[in-house]
Amino acid sequence: MTFRSSTSIRAIVTVILLFLPTQLALAQLVEPEFPDDDSTVVYPASYFAEFFPVSANDMLNRIPGIGLALRGGRGGRGLGSGEGEILINGQRITGKNNEGRDQLNRISADQVEYIEIIRGTSEELDIRGGGQIVNVVLVDTPSRSSTSVELRTDRKQDGTLDPGGQVSLSGQSGDLNYLFSLEADPQYRHSEAREFSYDGDGNLIETREESSTRDQTEFAASMNLGYSFERSVVQFNALIEDRISNPQDRFRLIKDIPDNESTIQTEVSDSDRTNWEIGGDYEYEFLNGDKYRFLFIVNDREFGYDRTRFNLNNNMEEANLFLAGTGRDRERIFRTSYTRDLDIAQGIELGVEGAQTIRDSTLRMGLDIPGTPSADFGNLVPVSIDNSYSTVEEIRYEPFAVHNWQINDRMSLESSVIYETSTIEQSGDVSRERDFDFIKPKIDYRYDITPYLQLRAGIEKDVDQLSFSDFSASTDNSDEDKNTQAGNPEIVQEQSWRYELNLEFRLPNDAGVVNSQFWYRDVEDHIDKVDVSPSSDNLQSARGNIGDGHRYGLNLDISTKLDRLRIPNALLTTGIRLRDSEFTDPFLGIKRRQRNNGRWSLNMGFRHDITSQQLTYGINYGNNSNGSTGRKGYDIDDIEEQINSPFLSAYVEKVAFGNITFRFESRNMTENEYCRKRTRYQGRTVDGIIREIEDYCNGNGMELALRVRTTF
Repeated sequence: MTFRSSTSIRAIVTVILLFLPTQLALAQLVEPEFPDDDSTVVYPASYFAEFFPVSANDMLNRIPGIGLALRGGRGGRGLGSGEGEILINGQRITGKNNEGRDQLNRISADQVEYIEIIRGTSEELDIRGGGQIVNVVLVDTPSRSSTSVELRTDRKQDGTLDPGGQVSLSGQSGDLNYLFSLEADPQYRHSEAREFSYDGDGNLIETREESSTRDQTEFAASMNLGYSFERSVVQFNALIEDRISNPQDRFRLIKDIPDNESTIQTEVSDSDRTNWEIGGDYEYEFLNGDKYRFLFIVNDREFGYDRTRFNLNNNMEEANLFLAGTGRDRERIFRTSYTRDLDIAQGIELGVEGAQTIRDSTLRMGLDIPGTPSADFGNLVPVSIDNSYSTVEEIRYEPFAVHNWQINDRMSLESSVIYETSTIEQSGDVSRERDFDFIKPKIDYRYDITPYLQLRAGIEKDVDQLSFSDFSASTDNSDEDKNTQAGNPEIVQEQSWRYELNLEFRLPNDAGVVNSQFWYRDVEDHIDKVDVSPSSDNLQSARGNIGDGHRYGLNLDISTKLDRLRIPNALLTTGIRLRDSEFTDPFLGIKRRQRNNGRWSLNMGFRHDITSQQLTYGINYGNNSNGSTGRKGYDIDDIEEQINSPFLSAYVEKVAFGNITFRFESRNMTENEYCRKRTRYQGRTVDGIIREIEDYCNGNGMELALRVRTTF
């Protein structure tokens, strides 16, 4: 069934207007509280009562400017001293795939006592960073429990209904807090793609039409336990995930325009993935107020895939390509620290973090070429791939020191220094061992000009975590002309100095938040595509270091209530990102922007709670500038440009039959597609001889979803 975007938009708007009452009465919200430190805003549970929230996440969505607080985290390297932004009962959830933000939909709203937006820094916090921290504080009673259930079904572009759901049990028994969750995440996908190819003179030479269907569901079970002793707290977290997939089918029709010939191709691919993670932490508070913390994470992810492509001749499938690979990622991380107050205004934390990270990978390819076929290669002839069997292991240690100084009632300064030392060893087809050492200082200054106006400034030396998949050969599923892409055992970490200046104004009477942020990155050893060609007749590229450069930008965010427009309980959010960058392209020797880094992006959201009818509706809009290079960007023999278009979604949510919440969503109402323009060159890109220009678009169409949630 086909939907047109303009018709869909009119239909959704009509539904919204039918629900909108003709007379709106202004409602008085419970105001948030500003404690004495002026750096924390507290939203008690009563603030959210009239919105009938089901989960803690529903409560957060009603807070003006909450997106700013949840934007600060950066995932990746180890546990870190401040890369998350969610605390629960003042404690971080020690996990990477099972961390604090994942718990918000699993914690029922009736378990929450209040929510804090912490805008200051302190040695008392388990999380630090240049942004804000959200602390969800649960009701502390001797005995409580709550069960949340969500059932959902998604309707895809081809009319398929894809069901899923989640059930979670949370509560407290004496000093024990617990949260158990089971989830089935539907991930069915049907896409339609088309491609038009032109020669260097602009003549149409080929067309491609493609349809692809993937039916898979990811099952997950998680557990979070916490126990409070007289002077200590112990937490234990566990997660297991299993992705179950049916083989993915793909149909492709290729028309050669000059020869007036057609080719039909089919593909069958299969994949599987399992993942588990265990994390925990222990905190002990001494009689003098000093604290000792120990945290750990152990995780393991295994995956495998295979892909076979056929040409269809006389209703017979003839295989011409086979690709298969396996992989395993493992991490073992610990972090221990000791915190004490130097005086009433200063505190210090000393500690060390260590990690072992391992990636095993294999890659096999078979082609329809002269030779001896093998059953292990799809009954095709095995083809040798350089650096296709690999194990990469990193051993890393990071001693660190953090100093907090409350300069006065309105100013605070946090400074830290981390010394990172690591060894990366690669074995298999390539044997290589390298040692690295980095010193990473950081300064975070905050000034509460008034209880509503805060200035934040930060300087930090950052070292990015390497992707171990870049060390060895891998598949290239986005380019039919390039089945594999080379690895690079010589790649090193990208480094940068990060400078940020942030000014945030919280409007009086909880009317909204206005925020501006200027940022600058001075980058060293930037990672992009580099030339690793064995010879001029065998051009190859891989991810590697292209040199130094910089990027900078300005972020403007406004989140405001619309009471002054006589639309009570309505929230409008707008985020504008302006950015630019400059690096030297290794293939052309020209100055260019970073890949996937357009000049601007815009995101807008509107939600309106009609509390008298227990109904909520909203619209979300997003758009990005064109003119930026896509995922592949500049390469040794082609250039890829990404073409963006607006994205629009809408929803209506209604509480009925007591406490059952029904939510209807319409995603991708504009039928946004992923589009790219790829220019292929004869020989190297720098030679400038255009061989082919490809215009490609792939889309999933508009999707509908129905969710039913309740708590008991």
